[in-house]
Amino acid sequence: MASVAEVLNKLTGKARTANLEGMARYGIAVEKRLGVSVPDMRAIGKEIGRDHRLALGLWRTGIPDARMLASMIDDPDRVTRQQGDRWVRDFNSWDVCDQVCQNLFEKTSWAWEAISEWAARDEEFVKRAAFALVACLACHDKRAADERFTMLFPILKDGATDERNFVRKAVNWALRNIGKRNVRLNRAALKLAREIQRMDSKAARWIAADAIRELESNAVRQRLSP
Repeated sequence: MASVAEVLNKLTGKARTANLEGMARYGIAVEKRLGVSVPDMRAIGKEIGRDHRLALGLWRTGIPDARMLASMIDDPDRVTRQQGDRWVRDFNSWDVCDQVCQNLFEKTSWAWEAISEWAARDEEFVKRAAFALVACLACHDKRAADERFTMLFPILKDGATDERNFVRKAVNWALRNIGKRNVRLNRAALKLAREIQRMDSKAARWIAADAIRELESNAVRQRLSP
């Protein structure tokens, strides 16, 4: 079993500090960051395998690279809602938020119930996590009924007026992913997008216009056609 120190040594060996300036330009928080690429993290995670205790230790380091790796090796069956609430409060960068939602939170038993609660919170990255979870579940939860997504439409509509960049982009991401699941949800998502477009909010208008453009595109139409 690897120790936190051993894993940090592996991550440091893959560090690319020259990448940090470019990351910052994309709105990624670079404080305490090593600059390890996601493919390198995944390779290290594959070598380690599932390790809940190690994941908790890596998270406590506060190093973004280590935290993303933690989400890759943690066991979703052992991740409690309390752990999820603690980790989500630590988010300070969109890439860590999205990686943790995609690698770990969407696979937990409580993912769906967390959405409405996190969406109602004021912290920017907690709120982003709610919509990132919707986007991830729309893409990966193949067994979810359409109604599970349409029931979330009021939450997306409420979130659409949040002018903060990382929230509005996550709402847009969620709306687009829902609309790409199937023909029925495509129609429903477009209807919601047009409602959002009429709202008195610059963020809402951007979210709607971008979603409509993709969901009406030939590429999406062809992919959803029988």
